[in-house]
Amino acid sequence: MNTIFLIIGLAIGVGATIVYFFTGSKKRLHKIQHDNELKIENAQKKVQEMESKASQAENKVREKILEAKNRAIEIIDEAKKDEREMRKQLEKQESRLIQKEENFEKKLTEMEQIKIDYEKRTEAIKTEEEKLEVIYHEQEEKLKAITKLTEEEARAMLLEKVEQEYKGELVEHYKRIERDVKEDSEKEAKNMIVRAIQKYASDVTSESTQTIVELPNDDVKGRVIGREGRNINAFEHLTGVDVIVDDTPGAIIISGFDLVRRYVAKRSLEKLVEDGRIQPARIEQVVAQTKEEVNVMMREFGEKAVYEMGITGLHPDLIKIIGRLRFRTSYGQNVLKHSMEVGFIAGHIAAEVGLDVNMAKMAGFLHDIGKAVDHEIEGSHALIGRDIAKKFGLPPSVIQAIAAHHEEVPSEGPVDFIVMAADAISSSRPGARRETLVTYIKRLQDLEKIANSFEGIDKAYAIQAGREVRVMVKPDQIDDMGAIKLSHEIARKIESELAYPGTIKVNVLRETRAIDVAK
Repeated sequence: MNTIFLIIGLAIGVGATIVYFFTGSKKRLHKIQHDNELKIENAQKKVQEMESKASQAENKVREKILEAKNRAIEIIDEAKKDEREMRKQLEKQESRLIQKEENFEKKLTEMEQIKIDYEKRTEAIKTEEEKLEVIYHEQEEKLKAITKLTEEEARAMLLEKVEQEYKGELVEHYKRIERDVKEDSEKEAKNMIVRAIQKYASDVTSESTQTIVELPNDDVKGRVIGREGRNINAFEHLTGVDVIVDDTPGAIIISGFDLVRRYVAKRSLEKLVEDGRIQPARIEQVVAQTKEEVNVMMREFGEKAVYEMGITGLHPDLIKIIGRLRFRTSYGQNVLKHSMEVGFIAGHIAAEVGLDVNMAKMAGFLHDIGKAVDHEIEGSHALIGRDIAKKFGLPPSVIQAIAAHHEEVPSEGPVDFIVMAADAISSSRPGARRETLVTYIKRLQDLEKIANSFEGIDKAYAIQAGREVRVMVKPDQIDDMGAIKLSHEIARKIESELAYPGTIKVNVLRETRAIDVAK
């Protein structure tokens, strides 16, 4: 704008100079100047007007641009809104289409099932129609044949028809007869059992798990215990029993669930007290001698029992096994005396019903023979007994009765049932057994069985009423660290397999002996 004023001023100046020089008149010059000033003023006004118009035009352009931007934003928002609405509508339509498709598939499945059911019903109706057709032809043939029947044929047909029509009444009549016969047979069976029991009087009493050894005086207790418990520990180690030394005057209690161990311990302790020499080496010697004596006693017990039963022809080794039953109990009942009782009762029952008395007596007497070795051989005592009977060539009926007396194999003959009945009579007699005792003994047996299941075990005894397991290991197979590991493994296995009150101490002992002979 200043440039425009400058150009205009120069033009006016040049023009004024020219006029001045050509006219030479001052007045004219003033007039020209005045005119020029007016022109300049008009020019400035025009310029200002033009600037004002340009500014207004620029503002209008800005307003138009702003309006255009706002409109564009509104159009975009509306487009997005329309897009969202369109998308929602499409999603709704898609959902409706999916639902319709599912409904269609469901209806199609239902229609297929209806079709299958219809076909099955049609097939069933067709089958029934065929059956009815066959029955119709059969009845038609029967009607044709009736005219040709003899008197006996007609009677048979009539009886068959009556049986079919009155089958329910005939069954009821049969049941009534069967019930009457059963009541009479039960009375006769009870009388038979009473007569069999009356013919045999047993003095069996339940066995205890403790034995008392009488002492000449209480001073012997200190010698039995020994210095630092050396003697009593050696004695318990060798016999596998608990030796209880308490305030009981003139007596020591031997506790253990195994009758053989208890008897060996009792006889050994009596010998040691009588001899007066009580020290570990002497204890070991006396216990070994007593065990040999007990082996001889077992044979004597077996021979005596067989003689009392009146049974002959048994193998000597089988008689020794029978003697071992003298040192076994079942629910507190001595197994050898129980076996003799079952044998006598079975013989009396066999006599009542007219069967072989000797065979029934032998089967009853030997029915629990498997209990003599069931702690050494895996399996139930009935099946173990069957194998023993087969080994020694016993009669087949005796073998079968032994195997079947706990129904582990099916019963086949009357001797089987007689032995089962005699066993039940002997076991259920009041005072013959103690249920709690067998639970206790089984727990002790399970403790010893778990301990003996590991490698490298020499002996294992459950002592302290099942609160401790004493395990002797083979020193050439188990070292000191192995003994520690073994005690931990035995304890964990006891925890996982047994249910027991309180705690159980696992005591693993490893002993190395060096023996030489001076000549």
